[in-house]
Amino acid sequence: MSHKSAFVNIVGSPNVGKSTLMNGLVGEKLSIVTSKAQTTRHRIHGLVNGDDHQIVFSDTPGVVNASYKLHEAMMSYVEASFKDADILLFITDMHENEMNHKETLERIVKLKIPVLLIINKIDLGDQEKVVARRQYWQERVPNAEIIPVSALHKFNIDRIWERILELAPEGPAYFDKEELSDRPMRFFVAEMIREKIFMHCDKEVPYACQVEIETYEESEKIVHIRALIIVERDSQKGILIGKGGDMLKRIGKESRLDMEAFIGQKVFLETFVKVDKDWRASEQKLKKYGY
Repeated sequence: MSHKSAFVNIVGSPNVGKSTLMNGLVGEKLSIVTSKAQTTRHRIHGLVNGDDHQIVFSDTPGVVNASYKLHEAMMSYVEASFKDADILLFITDMHENEMNHKETLERIVKLKIPVLLIINKIDLGDQEKVVARRQYWQERVPNAEIIPVSALHKFNIDRIWERILELAPEGPAYFDKEELSDRPMRFFVAEMIREKIFMHCDKEVPYACQVEIETYEESEKIVHIRALIIVERDSQKGILIGKGGDMLKRIGKESRLDMEAFIGQKVFLETFVKVDKDWRASEQKLKKYGY
C-alpha cells in the first residue's frame, strides 16, 4: 500500500478563522481561538495520521505589517510556511475585500504548489454574496481552487480534507504516528492561559502578555503546573490581577478546567504575574521567550 504525506500550511489575514479551521481539520483544539485578531503567535503543527497517510497541518499567525519586533518574529513563521508547504490553504472570509499584506498575496499567486483558497464564514452571507466573493478571489488568485466553508459550523470541511488527500504526494511519515503535534504539553497549557487572557481582558493587555510554564510536574493523581504571566507595564499587571485578585482567579480557574479536559487528569495550577518592560520590542527578550 502506498503512503501519502504532506505539509499543509495555513495562511491568511488576522481573524479570518485559520485556527478554527485547523482545529476542525485536526479534530482537536490545538490553536487558541478568540474573536480578537493576532491571537496566534507561533507556528503550530497538528498531525492527522492514518494507515496510509500523515498530514501535517501548520497554523500560522495572521499576516500583518510589522510594528513590533514581535510582529517581525510572527511574520517569520509565515515566511517559513511558504518554503516547506506541499499544499497551501489560503484563508479569507466573507468580510475581507483586500488582503492587508500585498506582498504575501503576490507570493501566493506565483506559487507552483496546489493552493486551496478557503472562503470562510459563509454562514454570514447569502448565496449571492458567496458567488460574488468566489468570483472576486478567482480573478485575483487564478491558480487557486476555491472552496467556500463555515469552519465554525464544520460545513464543507470534508471537501477540504478530500482534496488534501487527493493532492498529497507519496512519502513517508515525518513524525511519530502516535503524536498529535510536534509541540510539547507545556506549550499547550501556556496557550490555554493566554486564550483566557484574550477572552477576559481588553485593549492592549492580551497583546502585551506572554505565558511561561515554570514547572510542569506529573504524579499519579495530579499534574502540578506553575505559570508565569509576563506583561510590559505595572498598570497591565494590575488589570490582569483584578480587584482582590478576581481576574487572575477567573483566568486560572477556566484555564485549569481546559487543561484537565486536554490532559485527562486533575491539575493544580498556580499563576503569577511579572513585569518585563517592553519585552515585545526587544529581540533579545523575544529569543528568551521562544520567538
